[in-house]
Amino acid sequence: MTSCAMPARALGRFDRRLRRAAQLRARHAFASQWLELYERLLPVQRSACAAALQARPAAHELADYVAARSAPVAVAVAIAHGPPALADALRQQANGARAAVARWLQGEILPPVENFLARAAAAPVLEALAADGIAEGAAGDRGAGDRGAGHCPQCGGLPQVAFTVRSDDALVTAARRLSCARCGSEWSSAQLQCVACGESARDRLHGHADAERLPHLRADACASCRSYVIHVDLRADADAVPEVDELVAAPIDLCMQARGFGKLVPNLMGIGW
Repeated sequence: MTSCAMPARALGRFDRRLRRAAQLRARHAFASQWLELYERLLPVQRSACAAALQARPAAHELADYVAARSAPVAVAVAIAHGPPALADALRQQANGARAAVARWLQGEILPPVENFLARAAAAPVLEALAADGIAEGAAGDRGAGDRGAGHCPQCGGLPQVAFTVRSDDALVTAARRLSCARCGSEWSSAQLQCVACGESARDRLHGHADAERLPHLRADACASCRSYVIHVDLRADADAVPEVDELVAAPIDLCMQARGFGKLVPNLMGIGW
C-alpha cells in the first residue's frame, strides 16, 4: 500500500462510520441519543486522525499530544451535544484529561466518563499510528511476544467487537475477525474460541441473540470465564460497520449482564459496565 493510500484508507473509515451511524439512528430509537453524539464526534475524530498522520507523535509523547490537541475538542463536542450528566461530569474532568489518557494508554479499564474522554480523544490518534504501522509501543507495556490471539497484533489492545465476513467460496467457512478497541486494527480469530480465555470446548461457548430486533448481532459468550463480545454478522447485513453496529447492541448487553456475563471491553459510550 502506498503512503498516499494509507491516510486515505484510515480517514475513509470515519466517513463510513458516519454514514452507518445515521442509518442506525433512523432505525433504532432506543440508541438515538448516543448515536447522535457519536455522529457529532466522528468529524472531530477524523480531524484528529488526519493531524496525527501528519505529526506522527512518538509513543512517549502520546498522553501530552492527545491532552493538548484532541481532548479539548472532543470534550467540547460532548459537552455541547451529549446528555447533561456526561456534560457535567466532563466539565469536572477537564483538568484531568492527561491523566485519564495516560492510564487508558497503559491499558486500564477506566470508569465511564474517563473512558469516554480518553477513548474519544486518543483512539483516532492510535488509529493513525496503526495505519502507518507504528502503533507498537504506543499502548502499554505488553510486548508483541506476550500477546495471545485475543490481543491486537498492532498495539496489544483487547477486541471491542467480533465480526464475520461473507466468503466468496461456498465451501469455505466464513472467517471471524476481531476489531481492536484501542487502535481499530483488525485480525483473524478462530470461530470456536473465547477471545478472552482461549476456551475452545463447544459446550462452553454460546451465542445469544435478539433475532427479532437485531438479526445481524449476537453475543459470543464463554461459560468458563463468563465474558462475552458482541459479534456482527456482515453476511446478514452487508452495510454493517462492526464498531458502529456494536453501539446498538444494548438490548443484548443488558440480557448478558442479567445472566451474569461481563463484556470484555465496555464501549465508547460506556455500554457494558
